[in-house]
Amino acid sequence: MAPTQTKQPQVQYEYIDRPEVSETFADFVQRIQFDGQTLRIEFCVSRLEDQKPNEPASGKRYPACRLVLSGAAAIDLMNKMQQITQGLIKAGVLKAETPAPETTSTIAG
Repeated sequence: MAPTQTKQPQVQYEYIDRPEVSETFADFVQRIQFDGQTLRIEFCVSRLEDQKPNEPASGKRYPACRLVLSGAAAIDLMNKMQQITQGLIKAGVLKAETPAPETTSTIAG
């Protein structure tokens, strides 16, 4: 006889805001890495160097925040990003990706 699986009740969490938690600005995602357990994202901020005439613009990027998410939080983030993407497509801010047409090759012989 197979063991019966009991479904665990869904935990309900109440969100409690903490206004003292500071925000971190980033203008670039340097690295995203998944090790099978956690998703690590490194956010950076870009700073331009003083510009000299007749020289190309240059700058540096500095880490601003390293965020580590559990697998469950990473999935939640991906789902929420998909919702935002769909909203931006609906608003006309982004274009929906069109799948590349499948090509079939025929060998003439």
